[in-house]
Amino acid sequence: MKSFRIALAGALSCIAIWLLVSAPPELPETTSATETQRSLDVENMFNAVNAINDAARTIYTARIVGPGLKSGLKFSEEWSEPDVEAGPLPALFLRVVAGRMESKPPRLGLYLGSDAPINKSNLFSETQTIAFEEVKATRAPVFSVSSTAGQIAMYPDIAGAGPCVSCHNDHKDSPKTDWKLDDVMGATTWTYPRASLHPDEYLLTTDAFMASVAEAYGLYLDKVKGFETPPAIGTDWPSPERGVALPDVPTFMAAVRAKAAETVMNELILRDGLPGDDKLAAVLQ
Repeated sequence: MKSFRIALAGALSCIAIWLLVSAPPELPETTSATETQRSLDVENMFNAVNAINDAARTIYTARIVGPGLKSGLKFSEEWSEPDVEAGPLPALFLRVVAGRMESKPPRLGLYLGSDAPINKSNLFSETQTIAFEEVKATRAPVFSVSSTAGQIAMYPDIAGAGPCVSCHNDHKDSPKTDWKLDDVMGATTWTYPRASLHPDEYLLTTDAFMASVAEAYGLYLDKVKGFETPPAIGTDWPSPERGVALPDVPTFMAAVRAKAAETVMNELILRDGLPGDDKLAAVLQ
């Protein structure tokens, strides 16, 4: 138990750094887990990375796309084409994040799907549809195991911002045009090869996903710098009042970290039966 407290104290120090730094640290190729560390359920890690993903998508949609459209910015499926002056739609932003994650050491998989997607490549398979029906009915994550993908977690993707609804309803290729706020529009599916992991692996994986978000947003900023009239990039967010402006990567990521921090910390330290304050005091004694 003493060794676990030492390990956890170190983990909490890492969490403090995680909350304060403007960008994730360089990731090591391997972890330093020891047999004396307590293992965490993979569901804890899934909950944490899903919270980061929700925070990033919510902030990108509600604070970048929505106000950006009103102040003159554009967002398109063809955003990555050289002659298109636009940013990625929220679903495409997530796809970029998932692509960046593929190059990171943790074998964490991410997929956004739906039973009524705009892009047919995001259509659920028959097996995924069965799990998604349960997700829609309960609005809770569904966990399963696959012989090929390992541990699987499917979380509801809920329409939490107006731009999500209007974009899907107005899109020429959308098979469904009556979406409403708070509808379950699809699901975010995560995969990981093992059912448990050590605290340092947990931190490695959450840091890797945070780094992937930062890289995806950085690619968008790189794109807008080449616009004929590029927006100002700094600490301002777009708004009709301030005009065309975008937060830099540290400002965007600080907002993501702040929104996801409580879940990321709780999933690491509050998972074996004691209330939060008592648990934290007990493990640090």
